Amino acid sequence: MMKIKPLLIGLGLGVTILSGCSDDLNLVGSTIQPDGDKMPVYVDTFQMQATTLRMDSVYARTTNGLLGEFYDPLYGNVKSDYICQFYCPDDFKFKHEPINGQIDSIDFKIMYQNGAWVGDSLAPMRAQIYLVDKELERDFYTNFDPLEYCDMQNSLGMQTYTAYDNSVPDSIRNATDSNGDRTFIPTVTIRMPKEFGQKFYDESIKNPSTFSSQENFNKFFPGLYITNTYGSGNILQITYSTFSIYYKYNLKGSQGQDSTAYSSETFNVTKEVLQLNRFQNTDLTSLLKENDSIAYLKTPAGVYTQLTIPAQDIVERIGDRVINNIPLTIKALPQENWQWALSAPSNLLLLPKDSLATFFVNNKIEDKKTSFLASYSTSSRSYSYDNISNLMQEHIKNNPDKDMVLLLVPVERLTGQSNSYYGQSQTYTTAINNYLLPSGVKLLKTKEATKIVITTTEYK
Repeated sequence: MMKIKPLLIGLGLGVTILSGCSDDLNLVGSTIQPDGDKMPVYVDTFQMQATTLRMDSVYARTTNGLLGEFYDPLYGNVKSDYICQFYCPDDFKFKHEPINGQIDSIDFKIMYQNGAWVGDSLAPMRAQIYLVDKELERDFYTNFDPLEYCDMQNSLGMQTYTAYDNSVPDSIRNATDSNGDRTFIPTVTIRMPKEFGQKFYDESIKNPSTFSSQENFNKFFPGLYITNTYGSGNILQITYSTFSIYYKYNLKGSQGQDSTAYSSETFNVTKEVLQLNRFQNTDLTSLLKENDSIAYLKTPAGVYTQLTIPAQDIVERIGDRVINNIPLTIKALPQENWQWALSAPSNLLLLPKDSLATFFVNNKIEDKKTSFLASYSTSSRSYSYDNISNLMQEHIKNNPDKDMVLLLVPVERLTGQSNSYYGQSQTYTTAINNYLLPSGVKLLKTKEATKIVITTTEYK
């Protein structure tokens, strides 16, 4: 193992590194300080290992559903669907009395932003909905079985669609409000049986206590399962899921005359209720084969990359020296150039493998001690962590006899803005979630790419 031995650092001065290759402990140093002020610095090189791991599921608490199916020649096929509850305000009542106590219709809407999809926007797809007949559990992992919650023989409706609807004229698609924001929201509307909506009004009259709390409402109506039953071409990132009950009611005019008016009651998926996203990945065999040069990442809930850093060798080599710096750069190969090729995930979380189970459940963010965040650089095709020495020190303190096993996890980073003492705008992390859109990247695991360099100091 090559050891690079530069340096002596002068106290109170900048760091000057005079590099040389040596396999002994001779130091190359400066002569400008007295012997008592010299601080020997060592640079050691080690080799880490990288492997590709399959992820059966990930934690995904979100109000954004993903719907559809998408195939990539390298990363395989992924199908996305979801189960959701609907928010009911306490003591909900219909705003008006429907004429003759009869509603007119009910529908379910899937709404998303322009361009919020992966894949072929013109591929014909079909969304289908089923009634959930069992109360959902508070479990946000992405490998649930819909057969445990639904009668799959009883569909409440279906609708064929394309992500980009060519029937919508540009004048509507590009219309904006006074703030310049677009007013058009792409929507897939699924008609549901009238009698299903009628049950809600009848229940509100016969058993108003059903609508007195969210808990009671969930017992009456556990939710809906939304899946894709035709087409493989794209996946929608859904912003809102709602269902609306439409009806007519009698309205008295100012002169006492009768007229007919129209109203509706809408129930939404919100953060107060449960939504379970499911992902099914297939054709992952090629990614999991033993490979000397490449490790893979694929989302959602596909494969992660595991890094094993030889902490035992490091402890043996550095002894009681202080670890100052461990830069870590993860290098990637170019993305594929075929149509609708997947993009590399924008952010990678680095954390100990054994802390994955609690990180997202406990809503943690990177602390630069036991978890680190890096963004993808398109210019260098890499993810760079400036200094993970805190992570190594924490590991050595707790597990000096074990190698350090880390995971690279694609994540979505939510941010906020604050001003520094000098009035400069600063971006900070407000939340980190598993990245749920399709993405993929090939990470280099050659000897040069997996080299790790550690700088330590020996205080005298």
